[in-house]
Amino acid sequence: MSESPPPPSLSVIVVTFNSGEEIARSLPPLCGELRGGDELIVVDNRSSDDTCALVRRLCPDARLVEQSKNTGFGAAVNVGAAAASGDLLLILNPDAAVAPGFRDAIELPWLERRGWDSWQPLISAEQGRVVNAWGGVVHFTAIAWAGGAARPIEEAPTQPTEVTFASGAALVVTATAWRQLGGFSADYFLYHEDTELGLRLWLGGYRVGLEPRARVDHDYRFEKGSQKWYFLERNRWATIVRTYPTRLLVALVPALAATELALLAVALIGGWGADKLRADRDALRALPRLRRERNEIRAVGAPGPLGAPDPARFAALLTAKLDSEFLGAGARSRPVAALLASYWRAVLFLLGG
Repeated sequence: MSESPPPPSLSVIVVTFNSGEEIARSLPPLCGELRGGDELIVVDNRSSDDTCALVRRLCPDARLVEQSKNTGFGAAVNVGAAAASGDLLLILNPDAAVAPGFRDAIELPWLERRGWDSWQPLISAEQGRVVNAWGGVVHFTAIAWAGGAARPIEEAPTQPTEVTFASGAALVVTATAWRQLGGFSADYFLYHEDTELGLRLWLGGYRVGLEPRARVDHDYRFEKGSQKWYFLERNRWATIVRTYPTRLLVALVPALAATELALLAVALIGGWGADKLRADRDALRALPRLRRERNEIRAVGAPGPLGAPDPARFAALLTAKLDSEFLGAGARSRPVAALLASYWRAVLFLLGG
């Protein structure tokens, strides 16, 4: 048996925006876990509260980057990652508090030579009583959600397992893979960055996993503001264009068209129809850029050990089930589930999967 590699250094990147209340809870346990050689980089998106003063007081050794404007989550993470020197990058939300023993547990995939280049801890909510995310789930229409959300924590996996994407609330990626793939897409601003990165990691020949021995508690609230729906829908389309293999895209055209009609009806009923239309408009306007980015992603190739997946292997990362608690009962109804499952079986057959 080969010897374990030396312990990795860790660069923690926290993006803040008026996050004083959150970091008062999350930074003390985090700073208490860090070792010599680790670093904390806080990128502040021009907060108007006492966030920056709190960072200096709570973690005086942290590197604080104060931006002149709010550039959004992904772009700010990219700024922090560019300044990072660690073997592993940990992207951590300001409202996510690490549990005791986190630092020892989060490096286990590296020390055990598991072959992963990205992973997440088990993320809980409500002071550890329920699951917030045990890995990201992506429907074939690119609707994505946190796997296991709202389930009792006792139902969470206890063994390491692979997942489609790691939650951006607490996402680990090797510095090597991050730099080879170019980090987050800065144009997303908010939402879906983690989904797109996870799919791009698999496209790049890397693997993504869940390490449940590392724990983080996330003070998460699913707020259905219209602005959130705008970013979710706009960035869902960006993820499809940037990452989906061509043969899969062609096979999904009928489903994507039907999903658009269904989501527009839901948006009109839910009072966010204007935001849905604006999201579609902006996704169409961005199409030339997204196509260029799609070509650039494929030009990078697959530096990871798995090689680029064929369309069938990529499709295996996706699901036909809309079983998130946040999607509403209609999406989880038996007739809808049966229709989606039948369609997806046909797509997999066409792809040779």
